[in-house]
Amino acid sequence: MIRVFLADDHRLFRQGLISLLQDEPDIEVVGEATDGPTAVHLVCTLKPDVVLMDVHMPGLSGTEATRAILQQCPETAILMLTVSEDDEDLFDAVRAGARGYLLKNVDAEDLVEAIRCVARGEAVLSPPMTARLMAGFRATERQAFPPRTAGLTPREHEILRLLAQGATNREIARALHISEHTVKTHVHHILEKLGVENRAQAAALAVRWGLVDSPPGESDK
Repeated sequence: MIRVFLADDHRLFRQGLISLLQDEPDIEVVGEATDGPTAVHLVCTLKPDVVLMDVHMPGLSGTEATRAILQQCPETAILMLTVSEDDEDLFDAVRAGARGYLLKNVDAEDLVEAIRCVARGEAVLSPPMTARLMAGFRATERQAFPPRTAGLTPREHEILRLLAQGATNREIARALHISEHTVKTHVHHILEKLGVENRAQAAALAVRWGLVDSPPGESDK
């Protein structure tokens, strides 16, 4: 028998889950909570096998509650069940130790199977969130273990160095005797190769990786 605990502040949603799960012969709902602190207290008291945890709850977020529960009851399998498709919520939940992350539009049959999976020690993710997690992992891997020149051409390396020193596109164009349009094109390619969204992030990574010297005054901070 898989003992399940529900942590969600929406009463109708909890009732729907109870109605769904009570028809499963191998699953038993042993408790429920409407806020994070209560969830932590009751889970550590009742010691269920699986917790269905919402991300956004009063008192403590689902991620904070997950972290607190696993510090006291590390054997508990926590499955996030949420409407949030936010990347940060997903990454925070995984870092906190959640064993799964499902969106609330999941099919009933898939939810029941997911509960059984996490109870067996497996991990489950909604397909859209799997793609996002993999993309996040690849981006993190690129930032943590960059190639020596991050795949930049010599010209892109020159532009990155100037960019990291705070130069504008116009100043870069003048320094390298090229057009501003050409600079913009190079900057676009640099951002793509570094896996970042803007010039500030590119400059920070360039300094961190040692691709360029620290901007003036940085060493004095």
